[in-house]
Amino acid sequence: MKIAAVIVAAGRGERAGGGVPKQYRDLAGKRVLARCVHRLHQCGVFMRIIVVVNPLDRDHIDAVEGELGFRLDTIPGGATRTASVRAGLEAASETGAEAVFIHDAARPFVSPALIDRLVDALERHQAVIPALPVSDALLRVGDGGAMGEPVSRDGLQAAQTPQAFHLASLLDAYAQLGGTALPDDAAVVRAAGGEVALVAGEAENFKLTTPEDFIRAERMLMSEAITVTGQGFDVHRLETAEVMWLCGIEIRAGLGLVGHSDADAGLHALTDAILGAAGAGDIGEHFPPSDPQWKGARSDAFLLHAIKRLHEAGGELVHADITLIAERPKIGPHRDAMRTRVASLLGLPEKRVNIAATTTEKLGFTGRGEGLAAQAIITARLTP
Repeated sequence: MKIAAVIVAAGRGERAGGGVPKQYRDLAGKRVLARCVHRLHQCGVFMRIIVVVNPLDRDHIDAVEGELGFRLDTIPGGATRTASVRAGLEAASETGAEAVFIHDAARPFVSPALIDRLVDALERHQAVIPALPVSDALLRVGDGGAMGEPVSRDGLQAAQTPQAFHLASLLDAYAQLGGTALPDDAAVVRAAGGEVALVAGEAENFKLTTPEDFIRAERMLMSEAITVTGQGFDVHRLETAEVMWLCGIEIRAGLGLVGHSDADAGLHALTDAILGAAGAGDIGEHFPPSDPQWKGARSDAFLLHAIKRLHEAGGELVHADITLIAERPKIGPHRDAMRTRVASLLGLPEKRVNIAATTTEKLGFTGRGEGLAAQAIITARLTP
């Protein structure tokens, strides 16, 4: 079955706070919408993932695309959820899809297992949604906010998304709806006389609505986070020169480092360490020395690129340690400036950055003063 997904992300989400629509709020280092798209993309089920957005949110959309590393398939939404879904269905119908999943952008924890249950159910039903039994006691609120009559939980369940439909039947239900707005797409099918089947939902697939929901989501992600390390090593030959760039600062000691870029061995080793933690290869893959555009380039740019790749992988830097191995120049007089500069580039407090220096006791190329070596190790936290 050819299946398209429609993510509804045009709302304003003001109840969640944060100063921006909730689908663009940061959640443990990645925006909510980016997490939502990533989850659906990982499932490998959908021929197209359409994101219905407010065109005024272009800056936020650009940021999400930066985190994902690819362009979103966006279309403009309408004034209501129903209007936005209609727009998404029209886009899905142009793809040749036979079925469509409609999902709220504010549910970033949908699992592959839930998607599989919905796909299986669509083989037997025209419409199917996930739902959870209501576990809390229910009651009506009386005058003045006092407790009113209890409501029986028997037969009650809480609906979730994504909601899955055979596309033709859902389009027909919307055609019968006219201009009426309903709370969700299952209600549209029911209003048109159709039946909606239920599959088991998941407690983790909750909707971010209030500030407390974001606190819960952050805690959930942090409990699933893992700690990773990355290491890097670099060597450059020494020569007589006016300026040397090392760990992001300029040193004038009559020596320079030979390389295609500015040859900053400290930042090169650090860049490789960060790329390693992100599982993104090494500096030579991203900035090959054979490419003339990097001739004389500042290594700051290489480092910032590596940090971006780590963020795209769901990572956050925690600590960095650089060891410089050289007989010359003397590192001690420059150590504090190096630490300040590296901390600034990494966005870390200085107490989480260490710069160490050592020699090889006159042994080897560093001992003979022919070159300088640097090694770096970083610690990062990766969230799902």
